Amino acid sequence: MMKKDLLLGIDVGNTNITFGVFKGEEIVRTFRMTTKMQRTSDEFGVWISNLLQGCGYEPEELKDVIIASVVPGIMHSLNAGIIKYLKRTPIVIGAGTKTGLRINMANPKELGADRVVDCVAGYEIYGGPIMVIDFGTATTYDLVLSGCVFESGITSPGIRICANALWNETAKLPEIAIEKPESILARDTTTSMQAGLVYGCIGQTEYIIRKVKEAAGLSEMKVVATGGLGRIIAGETDMIDVYDPDLTLKGLRIIYEKQAKRKDNA
Repeated sequence: MMKKDLLLGIDVGNTNITFGVFKGEEIVRTFRMTTKMQRTSDEFGVWISNLLQGCGYEPEELKDVIIASVVPGIMHSLNAGIIKYLKRTPIVIGAGTKTGLRINMANPKELGADRVVDCVAGYEIYGGPIMVIDFGTATTYDLVLSGCVFESGITSPGIRICANALWNETAKLPEIAIEKPESILARDTTTSMQAGLVYGCIGQTEYIIRKVKEAAGLSEMKVVATGGLGRIIAGETDMIDVYDPDLTLKGLRIIYEKQAKRKDNA
């Protein structure tokens, strides 16, 4: 009988779906697909199965699947595809999931699953108090205090949203690559836009970090960043302590282990 020792973590974001294959605590493979394309359950199931096999793993080696999603519209097809082709009923992080994060909000259900997972991962891996910044479709700044307590969250448009607004809402500005130009002293349209987007985001990031530290009285607060475009920003400021591109996937594994321990102790 094939050993079932792999965990598949799935982060369903507004732009991409990211998959992480875990063997123990180690991520042995990641892959991704776009979110916005409509897919049937069969397409999801075949695509995931084929990618696993292309990486040298069989679906039968999976012990479980865990999902964090902020896109409800695709979940029926994704779940059905996983059940049909991977023979696993996925754990979907939601209001009833025991994560270990205490959410200090009027309505805790408002906090997205991705943010919950990031906060748990940031606190469990790097300690607290901590600010977790996710440079995704939206840029989120979440403050987690000692005891794994979500204290506050700030949400702003992500870099790509700002970029799309520039070239979609203006007649002459072109679509450009989002990257840091050689100098902030831009002398053409492309580098002018790049400077505004990247340096503007750096400035926003540093200002928000400073204001949160000031308002919360946390001069020693650790700052961890994740998200696809976070690498650009994290490399340009000393106010971000760690850039961890796999933070969300790591959080999925941590929460899965918490569920498994509770089942064992039940």
